[in-house]
Formats: sequence, structure tokens, C-alpha cells
Amino acid sequence: MTETLKEAKERRKREKLEAEKKRMYEMFTYERECGSDLLICGIDEVGRGPLAGPVVAGAVILPKDCDILYINDSKKLSEKKRETLSVEIREKCVAFGLGRVEPERIDEINILQATYEAMREAIKNLGVKPDILLNDAVIIPGVDVKQVKIIKGDAKSASIAAASIVAKVARDALMVEYDAMYPGYGFAKNKGYGTAEHIAALKAMGPTPIHRQSFIGKILGRE
Repeated sequence: MTETLKEAKERRKREKLEAEKKRMYEMFTYERECGSDLLICGIDEVGRGPLAGPVVAGAVILPKDCDILYINDSKKLSEKKRETLSVEIREKCVAFGLGRVEPERIDEINILQATYEAMREAIKNLGVKPDILLNDAVIIPGVDVKQVKIIKGDAKSASIAAASIVAKVARDALMVEYDAMYPGYGFAKNKGYGTAEHIAALKAMGPTPIHRQSFIGKILGRE
């Protein structure tokens, strides 16, 4: 019997769903290896590279029976998909926390140390102490919790990817607010990154209070 167009469409839909479930099962490989009786927290940051705005870290503990699909590295998702997933992650997770370090502090201690500081704050803001941290490519100093460093972890671990999504959505929302406060730099669009539009505005109008002075010296001819 020949398959109808509707039946073919439904079959492809089922196949895509099954493929996504399989992908998500693989995204929980590290979590399964850690043990089912432990609180496993994914850690990631966003905003290390921009010329303006804070660095924001996310910490997320997903439930053992997590049924959220399409979790992935936040950079691989559309803005709309990230926002939808962020809401779902916050609603269904065991706990989540955010950490934020402002540009002045970044200039004071450098971006790497500021990233660690944001991560420690995100862990503190979980409200519960995790048993294991799954980190995207770093070991965080000053944390008395077992840590597992995973290179490109936001593409390999569901917990780290979830943290990257929550952090990215939170930081993007901040940059939209800053766009209203400091118009002309395109913060709502470029999120503080050094696009041609942003650099041109920086040269024409000078820096705002949210610009990282340690990042813009060469652009403004100070070095």
C-alpha cells in the first residue's frame, strides 16, 4: 500500500523525534557516568569576548528523569529557541544559579579571574550544594566540590549546555536593557561584541560606563 503524503509527513516527524531523543540520551553520557544518586551541576559562562557588558555564568542541576529536548550549545540555537528552552529549564530543573561580574571588576582582575568569580557566584546562588561540577573546559579555583573539565562541554553535556542557555538568555536580556540606556552602540543586536557598527560608534562617541577599558584601549589608540 502506497504511503500517503500525510502519512509520510507523520513518519518523518516521528523519526526526527526519535533521533532527538537519541541525541539527548547521548548528551547525558557524562551525567550517567557520574552516578544516579548525585547532584550533578553543569557550569558555563557567556560574555568573555565582548567589549562591553558583564560576564555571566550559569549553573544548572537537571533532574535525573529530565525530559527536555533540544538542549544544545547555546551558540547552535536560535534566539527564540534559547528563550523557550531557558524557561523550560528554569521550570523543570532541580536548581539553577546565575553569577555576574561587571566591567569594572573585569578590568580590575582580568577576564579569566572574572569568569571564575562569576562561576563561583552562580554555584552559590544554586541554593543547594552539588556533588559534582561538570565544567566547560575549566577547573574553577576556590570551589570545594569535585570538578570534571570537559572540552567543548556545552556540545557534549546536557547540564553544561543547559547552563550555557540560561546564562546566554540572561546576559542577552541585560544587553537589551543597556541598549535603551546607551543608544547608538547597537547593544541589543551585537550584545557588546566588537562588530563594525559597535567599533564605529565607540570611536565616534567614546566609551560608556559598561565598556571594558582593558578591552578597548587599542581600538581608541591608547596602546
